[in-house]
Amino acid sequence: MKIFAYTYSDPLLEPTPDPTTWEWELDGIYQDLGKRSQLQKLFNDCKTEPPNCLLIRRLEELGDTLEEVSSRLAELEVMGITLIAVEQDYNSSQDSPNLRAELLKLLYEIQHQQRSRRIRQGHARNRLDAAPPPGKAPYGYRRGKGKYIIDRTTSPVVKDFFEHFLLYGSLRGSVRHLVKKYGKKISVTTGRRWLTNPVYRGDTAYQNGEIISNTHAPIITREEAAQVDRLLRRNRRLPPRTASAPRSLAGLVVCNECQSHMSVTRVTMRKQEKEYLYLRPISCPKHPKCRALPYQEVLEQTIQTVCRDLPLAVALMNFPQLDAVKNSLNEAISRQQEVLNQLPSLLETGVLDVETAKLRAYKIRTEMSALQAKLATLPPVNLRSVAQAVSIPQFWLDLSEAERRFYFREFIRQIEIIRQDKEWELRVIFIF
Repeated sequence: MKIFAYTYSDPLLEPTPDPTTWEWELDGIYQDLGKRSQLQKLFNDCKTEPPNCLLIRRLEELGDTLEEVSSRLAELEVMGITLIAVEQDYNSSQDSPNLRAELLKLLYEIQHQQRSRRIRQGHARNRLDAAPPPGKAPYGYRRGKGKYIIDRTTSPVVKDFFEHFLLYGSLRGSVRHLVKKYGKKISVTTGRRWLTNPVYRGDTAYQNGEIISNTHAPIITREEAAQVDRLLRRNRRLPPRTASAPRSLAGLVVCNECQSHMSVTRVTMRKQEKEYLYLRPISCPKHPKCRALPYQEVLEQTIQTVCRDLPLAVALMNFPQLDAVKNSLNEAISRQQEVLNQLPSLLETGVLDVETAKLRAYKIRTEMSALQAKLATLPPVNLRSVAQAVSIPQFWLDLSEAERRFYFREFIRQIEIIRQDKEWELRVIFIF
């Protein structure tokens, strides 16, 4: 029994299928990518040495239109070749009264699928040209000819939102800042989408999850974007709503005795303006409960510990290994850029056609974007010099609570209170 197999795939929409995945012993495999030259060869071979059976994945692979599919189904029927569409459970040799009805149903599905396919092909061609996806431009931009253009009336609002977040590290605080300064109301969810939206970084993201870098003018720099990502990762480790808390130690302190997070409690005396701040366990299971601690004492000890231990912790980091990783990523990006620069000459000499060159350029640019994203997650190169600067006690004392909160969370993962009878000491656990 002679069996042929045929597959068609559009490289714009799907990966090339593996010809070894057929669970049949095949006498010939015909495979088309984008064009159907092999399909024509298949039909020519069927006229000279017809097989008993032809395997395909889906009926729509036989043509770009319903008319082409119907015509080729009729040709196969005239040649007496059994057609099996393995993913649609269709077998033309089945002697069933419902076969014609099933075929009509499949042809209706094919018409719908091909309409959807043409739309997706149009979107895919736009991706090859690095054009924006369909839909309204993000706030701060407007649509231009084939790319996003900064809207000078709304982009300052977005820029100020990012600057406020970078200064204070609080998403909710930045959302409130927009309302207070510009009267611009957005939800916290929208604010989080702004912070993570590649468009504001000069990149274009598509529905398939792929990103192309440097497609238009950015609102924030690469360095600012990397810091935004670090702040977001840092805030995810904190208890809810502490990222915008007014006190610098909020969300960082944990009682080692009962393993409860400690919240900042404010106590005032009647008819007195002075207030007293304490750190109290939120959910201590012990009886009697672990006692509260004066906030100012914990703050002063935290500053002393950071000034003493932070330079030592940074010194223990393996910077040569970190530099090697960064150099490796930068070299990989440079190699991809060299390949990208060679594509125009390959196009001029006819080695590549226009569509293949565009597809190759698109894949290279998405790979470069992925490498740049990995590079952005690495610690900043000036970490050692920053650690030296913040190891001076006066640096911390000159900061406001909001500014101190920002720097604490840049370096500290957790502060543990270790109790010893009536005495206590603290241990600072750094992020790195």
